[in-house]
Formats: sequence, structure tokens, C-alpha cells
Amino acid sequence: MTNNDILRRLRYALNLTDGQVAKAIAHIGGESNLAQVGSWLMQDDNAGFLELSDTELCQFLDGLIIEKRGPRPDGTTPEPQEFLSTNEVLKKLRIALALRDDDMTAIFTRAEFVVTKAELGSFFRKEGQRNFRKCPEQVLRKFIQGLGKAAQTEEGSAG
Repeated sequence: MTNNDILRRLRYALNLTDGQVAKAIAHIGGESNLAQVGSWLMQDDNAGFLELSDTELCQFLDGLIIEKRGPRPDGTTPEPQEFLSTNEVLKKLRIALALRDDDMTAIFTRAEFVVTKAELGSFFRKEGQRNFRKCPEQVLRKFIQGLGKAAQTEEGSAG
């Protein structure tokens, strides 16, 4: 799964507009505009397609954290990472959406995917720690899918 796929899926799952994606990146001081966001969201075979770098995806995720949770108490903004693993993406989504283990398990359940608490915890450990486990792309994909189903459920009950 490419960074562009992750952004596309998150935009759909969280029901974000191109403007909201650009605004999230702006929270971090990143530069993006609607045309650039549109180019990231295009399919790979389109002429205007732009590849989304790890740094740009990190800026979006950090901006999403600020959008959903507010700025850091000390007012600083995090430096975007040059390399972004699936573990980091999952961790940043967890922070942005203020999810606890039970919330995450419920999201995986909506996607009809089983992840134990121990397995989930292993994805959030520091790399090199004895119980660390690399988050497979399928797990991230199912999590984002579950987020989308959760959003649909909330919209249905609100209407």
C-alpha cells in the first residue's frame, strides 16, 4: 500500500475534503494547495498524479492530530519523519482520534478482522523492544476500513 493509497483511504474513511487535507498539512507548516492534494488523490495512471512522500504523509497525520486534539501545550510542532512505517501511521491515527485499546478493537471488529490486545500493543512498542512487532499492511488497511464503517454508522444514526 503506497502513501497515496493511505491518504485516499483515510480521506474517504474520515470523510475529509481536499481542503481539510490541505488545512491539516498547513497546521504543521507544510505547504500544500487543493491542486496538489488533488494530484496526490489521483490514481497512479493519471497524467497529473504526484507521489506522496513519507514526509508529506507524516505532515498530514501530524496536522490531523493538531486538528482533532489541538496544538501541543508548549506550542511546538513535530518535525516530520523522513521514513514512515505502518506502525507509525497506526500510532498517529490512534493519537489523532484519541483511541484506546477497546476503541481500536471495536474498529477492527467493524472491518471483520481480529486483532488481540497483545498483538495491538506490540505494534505500539519501540522498534528493537523485545515485544515489538511490525504492523503488516493488511492490519493498517483493515483498520482504515473499520474507521470508514464506523463513520458510516455514526452518519446513519445521526440522520
